[in-house]
Order: sequence, then C-alpha cells, then structure tokens
Amino acid sequence: MQDNAIAPTPAPFAIRIAAMVYELLLATAVVFVASFIIIPVVGDMHAPWQRHLFQIYILGVLFAYFSAFWLRSGQTLAMKTWRIRLINLNGAPLTLKQAALRFSLALFGLLLAGAGFWWALFDRDRQFFHDRIVGTRLVRVPRKA
Repeated sequence: MQDNAIAPTPAPFAIRIAAMVYELLLATAVVFVASFIIIPVVGDMHAPWQRHLFQIYILGVLFAYFSAFWLRSGQTLAMKTWRIRLINLNGAPLTLKQAALRFSLALFGLLLAGAGFWWALFDRDRQFFHDRIVGTRLVRVPRKA
C-alpha cells in the first residue's frame, strides 16, 4: 500500500532569516508594551535588584509570546507571514518542555554572537543548533489553493 502523505519541506535558510528579522520587529513591540506595564511598578531601576527583576520579567514575557504561538499552531505571526511552521520530528506540535528548551537554547545561541543560528550553515540538514538538540524543525507551509 502506497502512502500518499507528503513529507514536509524544510524551510530554506534565507526564508528563516527573513522571518527572524520580521520576528525581531514584532518582539521589539512586545517588549515595549511589556515595559510600559512594569516600569511604573519597578521604578527608575537604579538598584541592581530592579534591573534584574525587569530582565527576568522581559524574558518571561518573550517566552510567553513565543511558547503560546509555538504550542497553539506552531507559528508566530512572522512565521505565518513567511509560511513556516515549527514541528517536532514526528510532525506533531511542540510540548511545553520542548518550547522551553528551544527558547533557552536559542537565547543562549544568540548570546554567543548568534552561533546557534550560524550552526545551520554547517549542519547536514541546515537546522539551527537549538532545533537539532530539541528535536524540532522548521518546515514550509504550502500555499492555499
């Protein structure tokens, strides 16, 4: 019996980078809105504890933004625009554990001058480092007919 299911096509590197640039704009807007909420609560941030609280809050907001989209549909707003979906290796949506690990590793890779993203240039499947470790992949979503 022949399987008529079509394997998802991996998203090209250039498309993933373009989606990341767009995502940066959207994440910046999310951070601005989140900042307007917390700054009146925390104050002028002269004390180290205030700065650390603010940084943890912003990381939490960004994790909530990304994980909510990844867990619900596998696509953030930028990923929908560029027709990219995040799935795990068996094609299912991510778990919360995968989303948290992917977010953490992507952040760590970004802090290392983007090494986690440059990894895709040398990876045999052109995957980012965090996708390789977590067991996720970015695939193209076909155009609707």
